[in-house]
Amino acid sequence: MTTTARSIMLQCGALPFSIDVNGMPRILLITTRGGRRWTIPKGWPIPNLTGAATAAHEAYEEAGVIGTIVGEHPVGSYRYEKRRNTRDAIFEVSVFLFAVERQLRKWPEKAERVTRWFAPVEASKMVESDELADILTTAMSEFFQRN
Repeated sequence: MTTTARSIMLQCGALPFSIDVNGMPRILLITTRGGRRWTIPKGWPIPNLTGAATAAHEAYEEAGVIGTIVGEHPVGSYRYEKRRNTRDAIFEVSVFLFAVERQLRKWPEKAERVTRWFAPVEASKMVESDELADILTTAMSEFFQRN
């Protein structure tokens, strides 16, 4: 499929992570609606919110997590293709690192998705996108190098 700037739809995503009792990073993945594939919380830009704030909002709605975006800029971006209105569309997701403080018992999309914590390498094997898989592993190693 030939792509033009107009055919790429932008989204904001959160890479929810926490550090376990042994000091090891864990990444929270969610299933797509219907539970077919593992991914990260993501969605359309929200008017009057930054990309980071939109990503944090999606983390709450889709995974029920509360926390803080780490840094001012995305840790990466990836593209995926999806059928939309009988046509294939390309989506580009800017991914923001999201430090999880807690996960709620109830949240808006709980009935539509499954959430599960993974080690970064394991998480990278669960997602379909190679670009997202790279972000899952490199973002955590870069975070630890900075802190």
